Amino acid sequence: MKTLYLVRHAKSSWKYEVDDHMRPLKKRGHNDAKLVSEKITSEVEQPQKILSSDANRARTTAEYFKKALSVTDDNYELTHDLYDFSGQQVMHVIKNLDNSLDRVMIVGHNHAFTSTVNMMGSKKIENLPTSGFVMIEFDEDDWNNVSTGVTKKMVFPRHLKK
Repeated sequence: MKTLYLVRHAKSSWKYEVDDHMRPLKKRGHNDAKLVSEKITSEVEQPQKILSSDANRARTTAEYFKKALSVTDDNYELTHDLYDFSGQQVMHVIKNLDNSLDRVMIVGHNHAFTSTVNMMGSKKIENLPTSGFVMIEFDEDDWNNVSTGVTKKMVFPRHLKK
């Protein structure tokens, strides 16, 4: 059994004149990433590894989840391969995960993540919102063979706000 946690980076700021790769989170992004990451700690098992896009907004989001889920530095990795908007590189990353890992979290970008959730999960969504978390389980022992799994959990910031 393989379990994939997907997290779309938190809300980023367009206030600064920086390269897209360097865009920071806005205040709402920090708040939402903290809210969702803390919510899931009691609802999911700790991932054995977190892989995040190396873009500033994704990395910062991943660090909230890393802290909340007590993931060590050894089990946390930044990769430019997840700085992907089409989904091709995201699928490549997933298919090439180490088979010794059963639970992995990836943090990245739209439209790639909405497409991946819809392609691999059992529940279709219109849009994976910023700071959105999705858990998909696969009845497979080899990441290279994962295709369609069962969407077990979705936690979006709007679910946690009154």
